[in-house]
Amino acid sequence: APLDVPVTEDKFLFLSETGAKAVPNWALPDNFKNHGNYVISLANVTRWLGQQAEALGVEIFPGFPAAEVLYNDDGSVKGVATGNMGIGKDGEPTENFQLGMELHAKYTLFCEGARGHLGRQLNEKLKLGKDADPQVYGIGIKELWEIDPAKHQPGLVIHTAGWPLESDTYGGSFLYHIDNNQVMVGFVVGLAYTNPYLSPFEEFQRYKTHPAIRKYLEGGKRVSYGARAMTAGGLMSLPKLVFPGGALVGDDAGFLNAARIKGSHAAIKTGMLAAEAAFDAVQAGRTSDELTAYPEAFKQSWL
Repeated sequence: APLDVPVTEDKFLFLSETGAKAVPNWALPDNFKNHGNYVISLANVTRWLGQQAEALGVEIFPGFPAAEVLYNDDGSVKGVATGNMGIGKDGEPTENFQLGMELHAKYTLFCEGARGHLGRQLNEKLKLGKDADPQVYGIGIKELWEIDPAKHQPGLVIHTAGWPLESDTYGGSFLYHIDNNQVMVGFVVGLAYTNPYLSPFEEFQRYKTHPAIRKYLEGGKRVSYGARAMTAGGLMSLPKLVFPGGALVGDDAGFLNAARIKGSHAAIKTGMLAAEAAFDAVQAGRTSDELTAYPEAFKQSWL
């Protein structure tokens, strides 16, 4: 498996404009203690998992996004249709046009991440969120840097809170030293901020100028960058997870645990729980009903 770098040191810093106060290690909550864990590239792990799945006979269709939910006559979910390919900028078919495919299934698990477009349609149509609090969102911006080897400490994990965000806006940062003189640096801003002039991207740029962070990045170069929405409402914002013929998994349901900075773990675990429920249902000859065993198993699990 593509395990990268074992964690060697944890730091949690509260930043002011020029200073940084480190939380003593004995006072760190357990979720900030990462000894025995690895700093990994999620892209590499996902590629590796894809190979394991294909070796077991799972078919994977990368590059074919699911565009719409298909329903049976009784209202249960029948599957999904992929989008049409080869559409020009003007919305008209080009010579490469290819009609989308319908994929029918006994059960369809929706695992699109935060604000997944099909998950949101299901939520509205089936009123899955009617007994839950509204979902709360954040944005995470991440960059991969190649830094000066003299400044690189493989396995160093730093989290920060405080500056440049005001005390009424939740957020924070992470800076992980991985292998090959690279660091992953990211910044999260809660999207409930009230200052209309706040720009999460600009706050991230300011953060990188802080002396405690700048010292690692100076003289380095940015290799790549990206951003994504995050669900941060927690347990109170979870919708109903199952409906006839399908289920919501991971961030499509909102399983990220913001307090513990754990999203991938929750996505993997809910995927496993939903898969086990679907497997048992198919073994028992069931089809297109509600996988009630999945939310029950979630309630019994460590998650």
